[in-house]
Amino acid sequence: MVIMVASCTKEETMEELTERVFKRAAVQMEYLDTVLDSVAVSKPGNAVYPRSIRPDGTFWESNYKWWCSGFYPGTLWYVYEYTGNETFKELALKYQSGLEPLRYRTDDHDVGFQLMCSYGNCLRLTGDQECVPVLIDGANSLSTRFNQEVGCTRSWSFGKWSFPVIIDNMMNMELLLKATELGGDDSLKNIAIAHAHTTMKNHFRDDNSCFHLVDYDPETGAVVGKQTVQGYADNSAWARGQAWAIYAYPMIYRFTKDQEMLDHAVAIAEYLLPRVPDDGIPYWDYDAPDIPDDVRDASSAAIMACGLIELSTYVDAEKSARYLAMAEKSLRTLASDEYLAAEGENYGFLLKHSTGNKNRDQEVDVPLTYADYYFLEALMRWQKLVK
Repeated sequence: MVIMVASCTKEETMEELTERVFKRAAVQMEYLDTVLDSVAVSKPGNAVYPRSIRPDGTFWESNYKWWCSGFYPGTLWYVYEYTGNETFKELALKYQSGLEPLRYRTDDHDVGFQLMCSYGNCLRLTGDQECVPVLIDGANSLSTRFNQEVGCTRSWSFGKWSFPVIIDNMMNMELLLKATELGGDDSLKNIAIAHAHTTMKNHFRDDNSCFHLVDYDPETGAVVGKQTVQGYADNSAWARGQAWAIYAYPMIYRFTKDQEMLDHAVAIAEYLLPRVPDDGIPYWDYDAPDIPDDVRDASSAAIMACGLIELSTYVDAEKSARYLAMAEKSLRTLASDEYLAAEGENYGFLLKHSTGNKNRDQEVDVPLTYADYYFLEALMRWQKLVK
């Protein structure tokens, strides 16, 4: 007689998964600090931050000006928030301090990423009022890149473009909106709203996918051209670009309660959900010709999960359930052995298998510091949602 025994394996709850991931993150982030300290020895007087792993397998650091510099202190703030361990507060402050000069930087648009992830989280978690003038100064600096004719803040200060605006820049609008809440001039909020509306008008196709870059004539505000610089082709859906969009528009709605922003966020989500692979991890571009034999982008999955979790709180029950189901699928896969680094591996980075810019063969199938940040942010958002 053959007796069939049903499996009694119980699926890990999201609360158990979150605890497991943050335990791993605590180990990895402390290890990453030692890696950075060893690099800093050869660069006295210069703060160094994690970026990725080079093609030759060596650790890839950045300076404080690199657009990703705020993500490591931000990740440390999330580990501190979850664990309550003062070690991570001290580490967050250690790396945050090196970013203070960015409050006056006007030659780059990513000051929003850099200061909100670091000083923004510090203010949220500690109430340290010394963060306020840093954030307001940073927002004022970012506002100098706004062009009234275009209706956007300029992104890159390099390249062949006249006035390039990338979809990523939507994320920096949070600094302008937060600074207004903290006592900054109302013009900062107005700039963010104008930028969001202009981007909604010109970056998105009829199917609600988005271009990466729109170039404008700074004198007239007319659109000069549309491209997908880091994606497969100009008419393709670069995965991280779509993730920035689904994160940013619910964020804009949070500050403004503008129904048009919410409706647009829903439209982006409805475009994305049918295109995400079954495991919840996008390929680097949704239209890449080598799918399914192409690289994934864990960072896109983490950013998308953050956006869907927030969006789920603003919509009806049916949409909310679908958005949360996709976010959960992505987070469970990211927390699997395939994507989550083992203790003491990956130079301390938490996630594997992200892709930065495949077109330039740069940061392909490697860890990326912002993937770690948004993964932990998504888990914290989930935890707060279910409490």
